[in-house]
Amino acid sequence: MTFIIFVSFIIALRIGELFLSNSNERWLLQNGAVEYGRKHYPFIVALHVLFLISLIVEYYGQSAHLCNNGLLAFYFLLLAFKAWVILSLGKFWNTKIYHIADLPLVKKGPYKYFKHPNYLVVIAEIAIIPLIFHLYFTAIIFSILNLVMLSVRIKEENKALQI
Repeated sequence: MTFIIFVSFIIALRIGELFLSNSNERWLLQNGAVEYGRKHYPFIVALHVLFLISLIVEYYGQSAHLCNNGLLAFYFLLLAFKAWVILSLGKFWNTKIYHIADLPLVKKGPYKYFKHPNYLVVIAEIAIIPLIFHLYFTAIIFSILNLVMLSVRIKEENKALQI
């Protein structure tokens, strides 16, 4: 039951993030933003959808259904950090890469300390979410796939933001 509630929570969060992203996207486009990285974005979406499917398949494919409460607690701390990232970017936060020319980069919140704090969260989420339920295959495979995807995405974002 814990797994079903947790995965439902994760899916609801992702849907909420997409609604926020779409709202921010409208604002960004109205303010002259240009989108970058269109070619790789469908692969990011596919990665995250397949990640959720893999979680479910691996969980129901194993005989023991254990939950690591320490990692579960850490995940909720990670969500607090993610909220800080999103709030710091405000209308600039998006699941896609947008840039408005001549606007300075956000340098508040975690962006004072890290170049890409949102990606630190994504890396941690992809590893920790499956490990909460001892889903090692999903944790390893999707961590590797995510790192490959982020190497493409961060290059594209740095180019767009001229970092």
